[in-house]
Parts: sequence; C-alpha cells; structure tokens
Amino acid sequence: MSETVVKFEYEKETKNSVRYKEIPDEGKAPIVGTLYVQKWFAGSSKVLQITIDKKD
Repeated sequence: MSETVVKFEYEKETKNSVRYKEIPDEGKAPIVGTLYVQKWFAGSSKVLQITIDKKD
C-alpha cells in the first residue's frame, strides 16, 4: 500500500462545478492534473487536498 497526498488550487468555475489544478511537488510530474468538484461540495474553497491510497 502507498498513500499520497495531492494538493489542488482553485482555477475557475464552470456551470455546475469548480475546476482545480494540481500543485505538484517540486521536480515531480502531476499525478491527477485537473480536478472538477461539484459546486455544492466545493463551496468557496480555494485549496483542496486529496489523499490517494494505492492498493497493490
């Protein structure tokens, strides 16, 4: 098992969702890239953090 924390910052709003772009660690490629979150959940959050638990 491997757990990774990925951080995202607000990019723009679309009709029903909010678009966030990944903030990759320095010198590393993005893991997810762009993330769309429904407006009802995102609210006014400017930063999101997601934990990905990879099961091998």
